[in-house]
Amino acid sequence: MKKIFGITIGGLHQKILNLVIVILAVFVAVYVLISLYRNKVLSDVVESTRLDQQEAIGTISEETMHSVLESAMVKINDMQAYISDGMFTMVRKDVVTLKTLAEELFNNRSSIVPGKVYLPDPATDGTVTAQVLYAQGVDYTKSEYLPIASRLTDTMTAIYTSSPYKTNVYIGFEDGTHIGIDKTASNKFDENGELLSFPVLDRPWYRGAADSGDIFFSGVTKDTYTGQDCVTCSAPVYEKGKMIGVIGIDIYLDTLEDYVEESYSDSGFMTIINDKGQVVFAPENNGIFDVKLSDDAEDLRSGSNTALAAFVTDALASETGLRVIDIGGAEYYMCGTPLGVINWTAVSVVSREAAELPTSRLLAEYDRINEEASESYQQGSSTATQAMTLIALSVLIVCIVGVLDFAGRIVRPIESMTADIMEGARTGKLFEMRPVYKTKDEIEVLAEAFDDLSKKTKQYITDITEITKEKERIGTELELARKIQADMLPNIYPAFPDRKEFDIYATMTPAKEVGGDFYDFFLTDSDHLGIVMADVSGKGVPAALFMMMSKILIQNFAMQGGSPSKVLMQTNSAICKKNDEEMFVTVWFGVLEISTGRIIASNAGHEYPIIKKAGGEFEFLRDQHGFVVGSIDGMEYSEYEIQLEKGSMLFLYTDGLAEATNGEEELFGEERMLAALNENKEKGPHDLLPVVQEKVDEFVGEAEKFDDLTMLAITLM
Repeated sequence: MKKIFGITIGGLHQKILNLVIVILAVFVAVYVLISLYRNKVLSDVVESTRLDQQEAIGTISEETMHSVLESAMVKINDMQAYISDGMFTMVRKDVVTLKTLAEELFNNRSSIVPGKVYLPDPATDGTVTAQVLYAQGVDYTKSEYLPIASRLTDTMTAIYTSSPYKTNVYIGFEDGTHIGIDKTASNKFDENGELLSFPVLDRPWYRGAADSGDIFFSGVTKDTYTGQDCVTCSAPVYEKGKMIGVIGIDIYLDTLEDYVEESYSDSGFMTIINDKGQVVFAPENNGIFDVKLSDDAEDLRSGSNTALAAFVTDALASETGLRVIDIGGAEYYMCGTPLGVINWTAVSVVSREAAELPTSRLLAEYDRINEEASESYQQGSSTATQAMTLIALSVLIVCIVGVLDFAGRIVRPIESMTADIMEGARTGKLFEMRPVYKTKDEIEVLAEAFDDLSKKTKQYITDITEITKEKERIGTELELARKIQADMLPNIYPAFPDRKEFDIYATMTPAKEVGGDFYDFFLTDSDHLGIVMADVSGKGVPAALFMMMSKILIQNFAMQGGSPSKVLMQTNSAICKKNDEEMFVTVWFGVLEISTGRIIASNAGHEYPIIKKAGGEFEFLRDQHGFVVGSIDGMEYSEYEIQLEKGSMLFLYTDGLAEATNGEEELFGEERMLAALNENKEKGPHDLLPVVQEKVDEFVGEAEKFDDLTMLAITLM
């Protein structure tokens, strides 16, 4: 016997070799054919499974991404719109407040001591002052309006200083005179030091309010003296039914413009579109929208891109949800939320390519791994097949058991892998690395590739799950806040089962999850019932917190036995001491003497109460308004008396009733409100309020609700 290349030749080894040669002569061809067939079947299964997994991953990833993106974009855009709209809402309320005060002054001018007014003085630059301007040819010293208007300047100054984006607060009159609050005077003179004339009656804000007879928002214009972009909110002022002037507040848009600019990122940005369909704010170099502040700027609603035109039209009317818009051959995700007060809309834009980049990368990485694994497997399989064909001649040194065992060790992990992959395609179970795949060859490489892909898929699903849980957590907390707020208000009826002298009922419907309106009623003693109706500035969670604080303060001070005016004065003082957010609340507070039906009431900037006498109809009680609570410390409030008889009713409400708006931007208004009440004047409080709510809901229809709606009615039995 001798060895050649480590192989023993001769003897028993030779006999075994001869036996193997004989056996292999029969089986080698069959085994090679079976191996080739099996490899082909396995290759087809792996390729089919790869395509099925790729399709499943692509579909699930795209659907999940779209769902998460829609939820996130719409919520973020709603928040951006809420922030932007808040600025215009606050200014609108200030204009309404100033208009109310001005009309009370002029309608009672006989009892007002005229004040002094002053022309601009360059020496006062940097100091907030009241300055008189007038049109060419007008003698301001003969104006009958300016001396009375001077009594408004303290309130105008308080409004001016209450927010950094209010740049001018003023009132112009039909006689061509104008008095305004700002802190620059030198820019009102020409190069010769002569005071520039100011054509009051020709200004867009004046004409807009005068023509509409209501609150008016101008477009984006340049400030007369500073040249900065601004929007003016104005309102007409009437004296005994005749318009005598217009209140106006200028809003610098630097803050909103910076906010829009900061929204820009590689994948998306925010833009603001006005009620004419024109882009008024968009980040520079956004690649889609051009900003052109002029009347001839493009109206996107009538542009050649019909999909974009339809989107802009819908976005100005209501919240759009997520849409895909093709612009210049590129697709973008867009969602819009209207700014209800000014009739503009905030639009968020995200590149679809950028949004779907994670899915594209995942599929590309999946393809790369599969291609590498498939190539490695095919190469290894081909090499193995060739090796087995060549090695068949040298297998003579091993026994049949060794040959079969060797073949088994090759096929077993592939069969196991195929079974795992097919089970995953059928049940969604992730592929996991197991000891059977530790073959230290191409099979192990392929198994590691599938294992790596499965881990990435599992992590992706985990991330999506966490995002979903966070969304559910926020929703749960808002629902809890809504319940806490509802529990703070009287909500069990009849409220006083043992008191048959009166019947009282109230409802509150928030515009958001939580609101800023509130009502309250409580016995201060056995013969006196405190009644509260209030509206906090703003909406959402901040307004709800401010509402709770205000409610507690009013009730606590009332229970100490103070009169309505004293309670409002104490509440105002308490809030002003710690009101860094500069929020305020309008309040109607009255105390009913149950035995006589006499109500002593005080009104801090709230809506007029409505009275129905026994057998009569509902009518407005135009009471005297004080200033809102929480804005200026030291305010005093007046009181007045209401006499209720048996069968008469007092109806209180917040501005969400009269200002409920339908899809055509029409207000429910005072006339519809009185009509709804008088059509059901025979009903008691518990039946009346749901009917009024139903009338409002029918009027509003599918339009979004922008304000809370709160009502209270009490009748003497």
